[in-house]
Amino acid sequence: MVALNHSEMAVTLPSDTEIMLTRTFQAPRQLVFAVHTTPEHIRKWWGCGGSTMSVCEMDFRVGGAWHFVLQTPDGSEHPFNGIYQEIREPERLAYTFIYDVEGIRDFPALETLTFEEHEGRTTLTAVIKHRTPEARDGHLQSGFKQGSAESFNRLDEYLQSLL
Repeated sequence: MVALNHSEMAVTLPSDTEIMLTRTFQAPRQLVFAVHTTPEHIRKWWGCGGSTMSVCEMDFRVGGAWHFVLQTPDGSEHPFNGIYQEIREPERLAYTFIYDVEGIRDFPALETLTFEEHEGRTTLTAVIKHRTPEARDGHLQSGFKQGSAESFNRLDEYLQSLL
């Protein structure tokens, strides 16, 4: 397993098709889970690079779809979508993840989030499972580490504003 540190987020590669992100937040698990599963919360933190969320639609149930569109300061739009596979409040969430642009949309991943609380702090672990090593490596080379770290930093700030 290769470990790469980026900001306060740890990135590991548990297999040739998986990426694992881990970050601990100074907030209770129920709250960290809630801000991942409610559109009004997600709009406040999801994304990076000065982006805003122009679309945040969620049918939050197993089999339900989600659809987000980020708009960057230059006006470009970045659509993401998927289907919820598992919901176990407040401990686990799994869904397909597709960056819905030409050349990438054909490589969906399965993202599984686990939320573990200890003494009022929540460790969030995200495992992103790709179908092939090439898809995983493409994801690694996409700049996602910086984007994920920025998004987690925004999440941390947002959680602190809610406490």
